[in-house]
Parts: sequence; C-alpha cells; structure tokens
Amino acid sequence: MKKGIKIVTIGGGSSYTPEIVEGFINRKLSGELPIEDLYLVDIEEGKEKLEIVGSLAKRMIEKSGADIKVHLTLDRREALKDADFVTTQFRVGLMEARIRDEKIPLRYNLIGQETTGAGGFAKAQRTIPVILDICKDMEELCPKAWLINFTNPSGIVTEAVLKHSKIKAIGLCNVPIGMVNVIAELYGVSADRIYIEFAGLNHLVWGRNIYKDGINVTQEVLEFIAKGKSPNMENIPDIELNKELIEALGVLPCPYHRYYYLSDTMLQKCLKDAEEKGTRGEVVRELEESLFELYKDPNLNIKPPQLAKRGGAHYSEAAVNLINSIYNDKKDIQYVNIRNNGAILDLPEDVAIECNCVIDKNGAHPIHIGHLETSMRGLTQVVKAYEELTIEAAVSGDYNQALKALTIHPLVNDSIKAKKVLDDILEENKEYLPQYKK
Repeated sequence: MKKGIKIVTIGGGSSYTPEIVEGFINRKLSGELPIEDLYLVDIEEGKEKLEIVGSLAKRMIEKSGADIKVHLTLDRREALKDADFVTTQFRVGLMEARIRDEKIPLRYNLIGQETTGAGGFAKAQRTIPVILDICKDMEELCPKAWLINFTNPSGIVTEAVLKHSKIKAIGLCNVPIGMVNVIAELYGVSADRIYIEFAGLNHLVWGRNIYKDGINVTQEVLEFIAKGKSPNMENIPDIELNKELIEALGVLPCPYHRYYYLSDTMLQKCLKDAEEKGTRGEVVRELEESLFELYKDPNLNIKPPQLAKRGGAHYSEAAVNLINSIYNDKKDIQYVNIRNNGAILDLPEDVAIECNCVIDKNGAHPIHIGHLETSMRGLTQVVKAYEELTIEAAVSGDYNQALKALTIHPLVNDSIKAKKVLDDILEENKEYLPQYKK
C-alpha cells in the first residue's frame, strides 16, 4: 500500500486556497490521492490571512469527512521536509505591489497588467529570486518532490526554475481550461467532450484545432466567436476582438491576446478604469476583503461561490488533476507549462512553453507541435525573447538585461519609456529586489 501523501502549499493564506482544498478533498474521498498531510505556509505579513483560510480549510475537511491533517506554519523549511508535492501561489509584496505594477506603466501611457508587459516584468523581478530560494530548500529537504507552480507570471517563473534549479517543476495556468469550458458551454456539453490543441506561451496561447467528440469544429467555433462571444476572464476587460481578425487568424486566441491585438483600446480602457474605479488590483483588494470576511464565518464550511469572481476559476481543477495524474501515472493529456524540448520548432529547446502534454509519473511530456503559423510565430518569438531577458535580469540583477527586456516587449516597445518604467520599478520595489543592489 502506498504511503500517505504530503502536500505543501506556499502562499497558503491566499484567497485561492479554498479552491485547491476543495480539489484535495474530492480526490481524497474518491480514493485517488491518499493525502495525509496538507501544510499551508505563509510569511509573517500573511499570518492573519493564513489563520483565517486555514480555519476554513479545516472546517471544509471536517464537513467532508476526508481524513486530511492541516498544518499552518510560517516555517517553510519545516513544512518542506519530505514533501511529495509543493504548490506555489504566492505574491511577493502582497496586493500593494500588484497595484504598483499596474499603476507605474499607466504613468507613461502603457498598459498596466499584472502578468504581461511592464507590470508582469516587475512581478517577475520580485518573484524569481523567491521561487529559486524555495527550490534551494526543496533540493535539500525534498529533492524528489514535484513543484507545481501557479505563481504568476507562471510561464516565466516556471522557466526560471527549469533553468536555474534541479527541481522537477511544471507550471499551471487556468486560461486553457477556461477556454475549454467556454467551448463546452457553447455546445451545452461537458468539458471532457471538448479537446483543444494549444500552442504558445503562458498568457499567449492559441487553440489551433478544436474538437468536439473527436470531430474538428474549429471553423464552426471561430464563426461563433466572430459574432462577439470571445472567451474571457474576470480580470481582463471584456472587449471583443474584431471578427475580421478572428476570421483571418483561423485559430482561437486566448483572453490575454486582447492586450496585443487591441492595444490602444485596452490601454484607454485601463486608463479609464484606473481613474473611475481603480486598477484591477484595487478592485481585487476590495473583493479579497469581502472574501476574507466570509471566510471568518465559523459556520462557513464550503468554498463560497463568490470566489469565482476572483479570477482564479479552475485553478483547483488544473492543480489537482496534474498531481493526480503524476501520482497515479495516468498518461492523460493536460495543458501545462513545461520545457519546450523541440515541441515548437521556432523556439529554443530550453525555454518554457504552454501546450498539450502527456502526464505520467515522470512528469509532463509535450506533444509535438512543429512550426507555428506565421501570424503566431513572430509575436511568440518576440515575447519569448523578452521572457528570457526578464529571467536573466531577475537572476543577475543586470540593469542592461532588464532594459533590453522591457524595450522589446510589444506592450512597451519604446526605449525611453522602458527606461523610465524600469527606474520607477526598481525604486518602488527596492526592498524586494536585493539582486539589483550590487
């Protein structure tokens, strides 16, 4: 009989935690994952939220009858010892840092978004040193454990781990699952009857072919999408892509493509929203405050439906499915961020891509994609070059690498603005960027 599983969630005080706890409960009760211990880890500044979320997690588990022991701790090393799986969902600098990431680019008439463009760059600079510290601890305390990363920008953070640590790591995003669910709703069928061939990068992925019950329905879906039903998420302004572009592309864009294909429109929307109701981070801060008030209720023992508004829908589904398939050697297909290894011929072998992978006990194995369509290739290569430079900057603290990264990003694309944004990012995040001090 297999021993019980130990899972560690870093960023355990996150408002997302009830999502993943619900998933763990379901898999434990089904007998698929014999989870014995769940460690929720946070930092001193997150202690209050950790206790609130941890108490809710315990109530959820007690109500379900699942025999999982929940441990709340600020001691990461204690938690990591002999772990089997480590999930990461943390935010360095907390919500205030996200709000800065959104506001700094807006000063210079650039899109302010937490995972892409200048805002995503700032988040990556704070996050990569921390994830690599976590990996050092894992190499010592649980070298055989799998790291399942949901921390944004997920693709960049995952690539940093794959390049700069010895840890087995897979990155996750809820965007592909969200896109599958939208198509399933379109047809009024369950999501397991829809299959999409994904190719690209995290938050820059396309659905190249769409299948319903094994039949290619790509053209039918695109015709419907062109009428104004593009997949979207809670955290992205719901502005429709023009139908001519959808028809011309011949592939299904992800919600984040709005920032690239409708840059001016999205910038004006970001500026207007920031002035009238605050940036997305400011909206989320209020939403989180209301969520944590809900979480405090000693009678609440389920994941509240209001959590869906947070923008992290399907996270639990993605993370728990992945852990389940690794643990049980399922050999099924899931959508993850993993080392390219020649799957996309237009990109270096050692970079992270987002695509369909076969999942087994040895991890994720990308399904060969070949060359990308010309319309996808150029944007993918430029953004990937930005990501590579961003990782180099975050690891080395090299100002020149950082400036090059920002300058070539399509949502900046201006060296003067790039320098101003970079200087502001470094100044306003200096307590979180020790790598730049030298």
